[in-house]
Amino acid sequence: MAAVTRLGLTGGIGSGKSTVAQMLAELGAAIIDADAVARGVTLPGGPAIDPIAREFGRDFITTQGALDRDRMRELAFADAGAKRRLEAIVHPLVGQEIQRQADSALRQGVRCIVFDIPLLVESGRWRQTLDRVLVLDCSSETQLERVMARSKLSRAAALQIMAAQAPRLLRLAAADLVIANDGLSLEQLRVQVRRAATRFGL
Repeated sequence: MAAVTRLGLTGGIGSGKSTVAQMLAELGAAIIDADAVARGVTLPGGPAIDPIAREFGRDFITTQGALDRDRMRELAFADAGAKRRLEAIVHPLVGQEIQRQADSALRQGVRCIVFDIPLLVESGRWRQTLDRVLVLDCSSETQLERVMARSKLSRAAALQIMAAQAPRLLRLAAADLVIANDGLSLEQLRVQVRRAATRFGL
């Protein structure tokens, strides 16, 4: 069986991870989106809902039965202990689902599994499970412009989210390969991704 590359894809918010993940998928990679998995376990009927309700109270569950993400975000920003308690519930469930998706991709014979992990550097546990790390990089000002435009956030709110992520230099230090996504057109970015993909068996 051909070797499979386990590629970590990361970058600060607004760096273009989702776009690059889609481009890699078009080239034949299997994409595992850690954020999407985390959202999935906290949707109505998700395996994290009952444990969250027991730990934090039903006030943190919406009337539809999902995690009240806005309310939880406010609490987590104000109380680091609450963030750790939430992660203790969600992370093991996310890990199980990511492993299930990775096993499924292996059975399908893909050459590259891309783990799209926004907090790859911050988590500390991911690096040893990956063969390579691709970092999407751009200036802080570019990040701000993209996040404010995309999410309709104020500058202060966007800065708060950026401040909670690993410093840019720390992400770059973890990289095996960097794509600088500042001022590139989509086609220019696609060329960079294609070039990188040849190093990952695609």
